[in-house]
Amino acid sequence: MGWQKTFTLARRSKGCHLVTDEVLTNIEAGLRGVQVGVLYLFIQHTSAALTINENYDRDVRKDMDMALDTIVPENLNWQHTDEGPDDSASHTKTSLIGASLCIPITDGRLNLGTWQGIYLTEFRHAPHTRRIVATILS
Repeated sequence: MGWQKTFTLARRSKGCHLVTDEVLTNIEAGLRGVQVGVLYLFIQHTSAALTINENYDRDVRKDMDMALDTIVPENLNWQHTDEGPDDSASHTKTSLIGASLCIPITDGRLNLGTWQGIYLTEFRHAPHTRRIVATILS
């Protein structure tokens, strides 16, 4: 059986943002009655990504943002800068982190580890809303 919904995450600027609760609010109806299944999340953008990481200590999100800026700095000689100096760096970071997640569902709940949460990694400095396609298969 399948269930799907497209929803929009709140507007955020650059950084790693914990969005687990926002995702859960949007997929609550799809989780009902699922004993065993899988949630697929797909972000419909090329300058933001989704990942799973530490859900407790905010410093982890700051450290991730710093590390990604070090790995993919904005001051390289980028050719594609149509939307600003963070344009190509954002696209590159998105390719490294990824546009989708796959999370197991058990007894109507996401089967994440104790310290795991869903992150939106926003790579653009200007705040953006981001569309997510959530698909649940059971």
